[in-house]
Amino acid sequence: MSLSTDTLRVESLALAYRVRGRDLTVLGGVSLSIPRGASYGLVGESGSGKSSLALALVRYLPPNGRILGGRIVIAGRELFALDAEQLRELRATTLSMVYQDPARALNPAMRVGEQIAEIFRTRGLGGAAARAAAESLLERVRIGDRAAVLERYPHQLSGGMQQRVVIAMALAINPRLLILDEPTTSLDATVEVEILELLDELRRELATSMLFISHNLALVARMCDRVGVLYAGTLIEEGPALEVLRDPRHPYTVGLLRCLPRRGRTKTHSRLDTIAGFPPAPGDVSGGCVFAPRCGLADEKCRSCVPPPREFGARFSRCHYLERAQSLPRMTPDELPAGVGIDRNRPPLLSARGLSKTFKNDHSLLRALHDVSLSLWPGETLGLVGESGSGKTTLARLLVGLSSPDAGGQLEMAGKALASRTEARTPEQLQALQIIFQNPDGALNRAHTVRRLIERVLVRLGRLPKAQRAARLQELLHSVRLDARYLDVRPRELSGGLKQRVAIARAFAGAPRIVVCDEPTAALDVSVQAAILNLLTELQALHEVSYVFISHDLGSVRYLSDRIAVLYLGRLLEIGPAERVFSGPHHPYTAALLAAVPSLEGTAQRRRLQGEIPSAIHTPRGCVFHTRCPRKLGAVCEQREPPLLAGAEPGHEIRCHIPVAELQDRGG
Repeated sequence: MSLSTDTLRVESLALAYRVRGRDLTVLGGVSLSIPRGASYGLVGESGSGKSSLALALVRYLPPNGRILGGRIVIAGRELFALDAEQLRELRATTLSMVYQDPARALNPAMRVGEQIAEIFRTRGLGGAAARAAAESLLERVRIGDRAAVLERYPHQLSGGMQQRVVIAMALAINPRLLILDEPTTSLDATVEVEILELLDELRRELATSMLFISHNLALVARMCDRVGVLYAGTLIEEGPALEVLRDPRHPYTVGLLRCLPRRGRTKTHSRLDTIAGFPPAPGDVSGGCVFAPRCGLADEKCRSCVPPPREFGARFSRCHYLERAQSLPRMTPDELPAGVGIDRNRPPLLSARGLSKTFKNDHSLLRALHDVSLSLWPGETLGLVGESGSGKTTLARLLVGLSSPDAGGQLEMAGKALASRTEARTPEQLQALQIIFQNPDGALNRAHTVRRLIERVLVRLGRLPKAQRAARLQELLHSVRLDARYLDVRPRELSGGLKQRVAIARAFAGAPRIVVCDEPTAALDVSVQAAILNLLTELQALHEVSYVFISHDLGSVRYLSDRIAVLYLGRLLEIGPAERVFSGPHHPYTAALLAAVPSLEGTAQRRRLQGEIPSAIHTPRGCVFHTRCPRKLGAVCEQREPPLLAGAEPGHEIRCHIPVAELQDRGG
């Protein structure tokens, strides 16, 4: 294909980082192209070089980054031949990037409106016109309360809201090439569908090309024309996205796909498969196939001879035995450890009664949580699902004592009153109840090494003597698939996925009885996600650890959860056994969440929600969901809040005016 028809062409790109006088290679001769208006998916584990490639494409490499060879051509212009002024012009008119961590992409000292309006002011728009354009951009990415959001600072927005703001800023110039580095990690499924549809519209209207970097293989199947699988800086498989993901021809791609929770398979059936070992560190790749040290099919030929790209049709695979790739042996034993089971005749381990939380916001009252009651039994996982702003994180913070509920709310642990704030809780209660935060950057002290971060918990909560700490530290690192070479580095030197593994290891260091998991696997690639879900399952079976598991990934929720609670605008709309909630009858909101989930077939059900999420300051009267409900009955939904009524089986409850029998008839 000629350069004139390619928005992006990467030719034999080699990239290294200079560390202690050595060049550590992170990309070893990568070549790919994206035609005008096409989308290209790039997948692979953390450390494979995906983000380094993205940074090279926008020339934002750190000072120690060095291009060893190759070239990059964007819209017909040689990237490395541009001077500073030409590069600024390219970024201002042609090239945009959405970064993995929205909090770091936004200026914490500037209001959101100022940051967006600044883009338009550089293009000649005056103050009022720039402000109007900024508000229009927020509407484009489906943000409600746009005037209020423009006045807020980034830290006052949820992670999902921050990500939508960053996407809006990237779209401001109508770019010819849009690079998306994990763009939907912080978004719930319904907003994710809307954003992806928006990006599809952009492609059709403006012939924008996209490089879509993601560990969510189902999203890649839905969004991308072609996919490249990157491992240790080498593109080891490439082809049409649906062909590669349905019929992989490299053992590494096979392994990635086996890590995914599949429909109908839960922790009670089997453990997820994982990929053995760890990816090599930059500069540690030796002769032979880069994947050979972790491949169950590797032989001496694989370890000594570099496989060339073997082409077949519109695809290639760098494997000597691509015909046998799908016979890769299972890396993780299928059998589960014997568990003690959940005995609901015993008292619950954690109880919450009538929890509400109201915040004062810009002279208004924001009801983030309204009269939520639930219980958690020993060895149980309660999944919390709902869109951003539904109250999931607020509930998590109330449970762990980082925020106090409104008057009247009660918490109990093991039958004893649990103080609302951590300062008033006993050492035993602090040890028993831990949290894994969604954003590890805000949870990890950047001045401490990984070793110190974990060892402090071993000392303060685990109360381990010094002689036992080293062994326990190694055990924790192994459980979260974190190599010991990271012990003496600081969080700022780690990728987002590696930082989250450190946060998970720290949460388990004190041997807790309950762990509140707030999006614990959102930043992790599928192989580590599978290892973490297996770890949670094993600890639960062996020690009766209980989890409150918050996630936008409904596949992971279904795999791990025993019961599921569905929140919307701070209200509990549905709660019940996991399989019952997923199989129906559903609350109409639950049905919409499930319909938004993409699949590896590259499609999502087209029953997405209409309209915007109402403001938590001005919640609708009656049923809070009636403004978006596709099955609204009429005045009764607008005027009277429905009670939480018995569903299809014991323990299943739905807050809806529609009788359960009718919900069953239409599948939610």
